[in-house]
Amino acid sequence: MAVSTRIVQSDDFESWYQLWTGYLAHYETTLPDDTKRIAFDRLLAKDTNVHGILALINDKPVGLTHYIFHDHMWRPEGVCYLQDLYADPDIRGQGIGRLLIEAVYAAADEAGRARVYWLTQDFNAPARQLYDRIANVTPFIKYER
Repeated sequence: MAVSTRIVQSDDFESWYQLWTGYLAHYETTLPDDTKRIAFDRLLAKDTNVHGILALINDKPVGLTHYIFHDHMWRPEGVCYLQDLYADPDIRGQGIGRLLIEAVYAAADEAGRARVYWLTQDFNAPARQLYDRIANVTPFIKYER
């Protein structure tokens, strides 16, 4: 089984769309198709801080992550926000989530952004088992409008 990652490319729309739709369904969310198209186009834009990586098994996309580089008042170099992470349920437990997070870590390091952070639901026990092994949990609580 050949496992790899790579940056999302323009001909990945159908595979990406299927994976991201699965991700949204996991969170009981739907978005209009035009919003999905805008999101994908952002991943391809040359002047964006939004990026995407696919995980592949034998060249078939099986997972995705989206991450955003942004400025930070306490860190002159800026930070990286890992916004979305998803692996096809049929291949979970095979290291795809870790592989995708490590790919984001590598992209952040290459961009000079040592700090990578993300959010998850407190009851997302399977994901938190992985996160607890590869990152430090913080005491922050999220609020939003």
